[in-house]
Amino acid sequence: MSQKFSINDSISNLWDKLDGWLDAIILKLPNFALAILVMVAFYFIAKGMRKFSYRVLFRKITEESIKQMLSRIMYGIVLIIGFFIALGVMQLDKVLTSVLAGAGVVGLAIGLALQGTLSNTFSGLMLSFLPKVRIGDFIEAQDKSGYVDEINLRNITLRQTDNEYVIIPNSIFIENPFTNYSLSNRSRIDVSCGVGYESNLQKVEDLVNKIITENFEQKENEGVEFFFTEFGDSSINFVTRFWISSTKPKPKLEAKHKAIKLIKKNFDEAGINIPFPIRTLDFGKNKLQMAPNKDE
Repeated sequence: MSQKFSINDSISNLWDKLDGWLDAIILKLPNFALAILVMVAFYFIAKGMRKFSYRVLFRKITEESIKQMLSRIMYGIVLIIGFFIALGVMQLDKVLTSVLAGAGVVGLAIGLALQGTLSNTFSGLMLSFLPKVRIGDFIEAQDKSGYVDEINLRNITLRQTDNEYVIIPNSIFIENPFTNYSLSNRSRIDVSCGVGYESNLQKVEDLVNKIITENFEQKENEGVEFFFTEFGDSSINFVTRFWISSTKPKPKLEAKHKAIKLIKKNFDEAGINIPFPIRTLDFGKNKLQMAPNKDE
């Protein structure tokens, strides 16, 4: 014989359940408060450990990116320890065991959902230990150039010369070519110019070589290079190349600026002409014909 459904019995059972849960919550309040205090305490401990590990434990590591990454890992480990202790205080050990038991399935689902994020994370770890990219290096990647300001588990941050910041995901950065101008301590400067067709080309070459040699220090295996490149429309063009002891944008611009001023000054003193393009416009002759007078 089927049992009849009773609304009163259902409401009574619901109130009994809620009453039991309320009692459990009241009994667990001290543990809950203590667990919160544990998490707050471990949060400050984690921050302190991050600073301590960065300044003391890893002070002998020369790579700034590695120091930052290891200190962040230390910060995360301390927080995880605090989380497990808080769970123990709340007597949720059995819940934790159940969570860990299902971690395999959950981890697989999370891994599939966060493929991009995990790829960036592993790429960030690789970048941190990659000696070809360091904090403070001047690099060019994805048509953007700037100084490496930060490398974390998600992205790499570049500070451009105009003080604007570019953020590139680690996976995109590491999977594409990039140029690191800071791997060398010297760079070569190219300066192009042109002289008039009436100029003594050997005199021009000797003078430019003298200007650069006297004003920019060149090592034994470097030296100044000079080449005439083409017969232009109004000048014979040349390029001179020399080395400076910097790879950063501002010193390179300063060196080029200085070389151009010196070449112009010495050319003026030597009577060497730097012509500018000349254009001749021929408008032709327009003949105006008068219309015949009807009265004639």
